[in-house]
Amino acid sequence: MQRLGSDGHSAVTRARAAGCVLLVVHLALVAWITLRPLDVPWVSAANLRPFAGIRADLALGAGTAARRIAAGLALLAPLGVLLPLAGGRLGVSTFGSLLRSAAAGTLLSLGIELLQTGVPGQVVDIDSILLNTLGVVLAHLAVVPAVRARLRRRTETRDLAAVLREDPAQGPTPTIPRVGIAP
Repeated sequence: MQRLGSDGHSAVTRARAAGCVLLVVHLALVAWITLRPLDVPWVSAANLRPFAGIRADLALGAGTAARRIAAGLALLAPLGVLLPLAGGRLGVSTFGSLLRSAAAGTLLSLGIELLQTGVPGQVVDIDSILLNTLGVVLAHLAVVPAVRARLRRRTETRDLAAVLREDPAQGPTPTIPRVGIAP
């Protein structure tokens, strides 16, 4: 049951609306970062072998590798939190929510990589898909289960308080027995 605020909108509706707005803003930022043409003197070949790009980054040094891996993890990581927030459901299973977020992150990352094939200066990299998906999963696991558990406890406490505020002298609502059809 959703409690209505003084302005007639529920807190869940406001949270979902905020989640949708933040999701659209984040996706616009991701599109701008990943799909804008780059002026580069040369472009490397597409990387279609998993972990080959990560190994190459590690060969360049720990600092460069850490920066590139962190960028790959962080690009779509907010989706791990924003997608469940935009969904606005508290009573969903943790595994199901994680699976939906990971699938959405994977598909979005794959779509970005496919769109990059037509953008000058951008190169397709399978490691980007892997890192982006891992970032979504890690962000989801770090935030969503704890926040959902807290919100569930908060909702249960409010419902219990509403039950306690009811007038105990009145008693439960009477039920009327159903009358069958006469023969």
